[in-house]
Amino acid sequence: MARLVVVRETAAGERRVAATPETVRKFVEANVDVTVVDGAGAAAGIDNAQFVDAGAQIADDRAISDAAVVVSVAPPSAELVALLAPGTLLVSFTAPHRNLDTVQALAAANITTLSMELIPRISRAQSMDALSSQANLSGYRSVIVAAYQLDKYFPLFMTAAGTIRPATVVVLGAGVAGLQAVATAKRLGAIVKVSDIREAAKQEVASLGATFIDVPDAEDLTGEGGYAQEVDDDFLERQRAALTDAVASAHAVITTAQIPLRPAPELLTQAMVEAMPAGGVVIDLAAADGGNCVLTDTERVIDHEGVRIVPGHDFPSHMPAEASALYARNIHALLSQVLDNGDVTIDTTDEVVAGSLLTHDGGIVNERIAAMLTGGGV
Repeated sequence: MARLVVVRETAAGERRVAATPETVRKFVEANVDVTVVDGAGAAAGIDNAQFVDAGAQIADDRAISDAAVVVSVAPPSAELVALLAPGTLLVSFTAPHRNLDTVQALAAANITTLSMELIPRISRAQSMDALSSQANLSGYRSVIVAAYQLDKYFPLFMTAAGTIRPATVVVLGAGVAGLQAVATAKRLGAIVKVSDIREAAKQEVASLGATFIDVPDAEDLTGEGGYAQEVDDDFLERQRAALTDAVASAHAVITTAQIPLRPAPELLTQAMVEAMPAGGVVIDLAAADGGNCVLTDTERVIDHEGVRIVPGHDFPSHMPAEASALYARNIHALLSQVLDNGDVTIDTTDEVVAGSLLTHDGGIVNERIAAMLTGGGV
């Protein structure tokens, strides 16, 4: 019987947990021995007793060294990697393009790593897609934070004292986070405009009642898995030009544009921010990968000439109970592909498993990350 250990997150601001009583019960029913590190669920509102009632044991960090499977949320720290025994299966977000030293350490320690960022975007893997489940929360939260930060109503208000015009919200990127932001902003009554470089995004944006911002002479730049492709400087300049007028009239700008395993594209220039109305706000959900706004700081809110720039990369952790519930189900769905009656089997011919593998058998098996480490690009 495999022993699965749920770690207590130590990254600053991380309040999620990689398992919940719901998923612990499912693992136990599948003949998996589950141990939860003491206090792992506290920040998400789950106490030790709830895990015990679901069939888990409670232990300290030393239990990690005896685990066959370790599940985590935040990319592994050096301390966590040091606790892992050779041959352990680690399932976690890893942000491998930002943590190349950690990737090398995992390979050197002979750890098999399934990275939640690398799960293929195919129908069979939808229940495992943690990027989407967490992005959905981020998109919702971004609008709530924008509404709080903005010194203006979102909806149209018609009163005896006069009419208040609705806020204008510009959303950059119409992926999962962007579309949720659009839907939430529309529900609050804002005028919403959206920019994206994928042809399919136009219909999705229109279905939500928002206006699409066209880029002159744009071609469809949908990449692998439905993500946006990286664009050249010429297209980026044309896109910025198309955005300039829209941003200048925006009370709130929510940026969500990201490219897997790449720095986030810089879409909002300083001049564009300075053209926004005073009291405006920028919510940058791509802050962890450098940000879509040149002024974004991942550590704090920036006030630039009356416009607040808010980093939003950790928004799912601001909603830890719901975020943990979704993420834990993603983890369980993925592990259901590799746990057979309590035993771990890594089938590299399985499309989901192979696509998610980062390190295995002492090596870095993801080609794009391996190329980064050898200087060969991606």
